[in-house]
Amino acid sequence: MNIRGPFYFITKKTGKAIWDYKMLGDGDKVIVAVSGGKDSLCLLKILQERLKFVPINYELIACHVDMGFSWVNTDILAEHFEKEGLPYIIAKPSEEWKGEKEDFDCFWCSWNRRKAIFDLAGEIGANKIAFAHHMDDIIETMLLNLFFQGEIGTMMPYQDMFNGELAIIRPLAYVEEKELTRLATILDLPVIASSCPRGDISKRSLVKGIVADLKKHNRNVKKNIFRSLTKIRKEYLPEIAPR
Repeated sequence: MNIRGPFYFITKKTGKAIWDYKMLGDGDKVIVAVSGGKDSLCLLKILQERLKFVPINYELIACHVDMGFSWVNTDILAEHFEKEGLPYIIAKPSEEWKGEKEDFDCFWCSWNRRKAIFDLAGEIGANKIAFAHHMDDIIETMLLNLFFQGEIGTMMPYQDMFNGELAIIRPLAYVEEKELTRLATILDLPVIASSCPRGDISKRSLVKGIVADLKKHNRNVKKNIFRSLTKIRKEYLPEIAPR
């Protein structure tokens, strides 16, 4: 593959995040969580291509958790994995949603997806799980926690789990969503459009709109929010009295 242009620059950003947070090492066995959306398909392709030129060797296993959604064609994903020559697993959650579609619960979905992937990691001896969360996801999560939970926190680019036996990595931490949208089109990836019944009414969608409005006044607003996570001026934070 010719890695010039958008693919080159996104791969470079991904490589910097991997280096900065020491995400990958020689001999790692990595599950890449693939929902079928543009972000996860781009991440899978980037990690696959990096194997051709990085000085370490790691194993990739694509994993899609089939939640039984009518809008996700798992056959298309399986065909893509096979075409790319990638080992893959179509996993199933431990339980199915029993309620009505309009009452679908985001927490239930996320929790069951992750549980299925964590269980798989234990079964096959994987020591890393790669999620395709990008810069937009990280800053939106921070704002969601700030606005709706009253706390400051977000997704970590690298997070140890189970006393270091497993780690979650987010190699796209320095990449913006718009870059992945463009890359998925250029690579002609088989992106499955989400028809989640809560997609347009979720709190995340609300925060995404707020950030978009702020960007009209400052084009660097996303990067500024992201950088603020590592530039905490404790001397200007109030000490909260114990309750």
